Amino acid sequence: MKMRLALYALMTSAALAVSSPALSWADESGLAPDGGDSVDQGYAPSGNVEIIGRFHEAQPSGIAILSDHRLVLGFPRSLHDHDGPRLALFDHGKLTPFPDAQSQGRFVSPLGMTVDSSGQLWVLDEGILADKGTVPGAARLIHIDPASARIIEEIPLTAPALRSDSHPNDLRIDLTHGDRGTAFITDSSLTVHPALIVVDIATGTQRRLLADTEPVMPRHGFLAVLDGQASRYDPEHPTMAQAGANGIGLSADQQTLFWQPLTSRELYSAPTAVLADPKASETEIEFSVKDEGEAGMGDGMATAPDGRLFLTDIERHGILARAPDGRISVIAHDPRLIAPDGLAYSDNVLYATIGQWSRQPAFHGGVDKEQGPWLLVRIGLPAAPAP
Repeated sequence: MKMRLALYALMTSAALAVSSPALSWADESGLAPDGGDSVDQGYAPSGNVEIIGRFHEAQPSGIAILSDHRLVLGFPRSLHDHDGPRLALFDHGKLTPFPDAQSQGRFVSPLGMTVDSSGQLWVLDEGILADKGTVPGAARLIHIDPASARIIEEIPLTAPALRSDSHPNDLRIDLTHGDRGTAFITDSSLTVHPALIVVDIATGTQRRLLADTEPVMPRHGFLAVLDGQASRYDPEHPTMAQAGANGIGLSADQQTLFWQPLTSRELYSAPTAVLADPKASETEIEFSVKDEGEAGMGDGMATAPDGRLFLTDIERHGILARAPDGRISVIAHDPRLIAPDGLAYSDNVLYATIGQWSRQPAFHGGVDKEQGPWLLVRIGLPAAPAP
């Protein structure tokens, strides 16, 4: 039967070729009608990415927009130590130490940061220094009042919530649970023991949640293509940036926490009411977690008041938007977005730090493939889709 069908198809195509020469889909040059070959539109810049900052001496990561629209950047020292400010205001290419020059020594390596719903700035110090590793006692939450330009308090992260191989990465502050709110922190782990860390701000009480469970773990067998290089997850011999729970986001109503393991494309969520409840059992917490489906291989997240969740997409050099109903769209892509890192949202504009994290020497046999300068970009957004 298959042979007869094949012969019939061959005879039919031959007849069409003889009787209908006008059906030819290409000219003699073999090119598309406009004179060029068709290409994947994802490789062309989307046109809404504007570089507003270039940094040659230090690599920005954390980013936040204050209530008065000032832009704050963090310059961690875990990969590259530097002499410049560790936390700074950025304005038209100029960096000003924040909250002031005298306070810079209180930061070891500021990484994640966020502005809570009351306008207060919270900075997560990862407590790790290049060539020295983890600095005992340095990992902590730092609360800054932008109006008075003053550090209000510091909350050290401690065992057992913090492990010796922890890597505190990013945070969000929920002011609807706890007497003074609750901090949610992703511990990406320097090894293979990621988790979420939850801190009651009023008491400083800390808990380690979902440790070593699927929603926070890297994916075994995970394959990514970064900078044109295919790399598979290998905890013993890494060839790309890889980690557990990393990016973190909070819904506009502060009732849902989102996060992603870096070595994954899955997005997860859980009710903040459950995560913040000190009486909730680990089993109850695990059952509260929802797999939100695939997004991209992401790092930074940001939330808009209308419920949109923005996520970086490292593999596609892009930024994704997730609508409240779960629909995903690509809202920016540009070959200069090499491992987009921190995200901040304001007035339908996104700001992003560009990290080049997968070009570290640790992933390339000791060869540093980073190419300065590091970038800060502004991305104009389309209007939110109709519900």
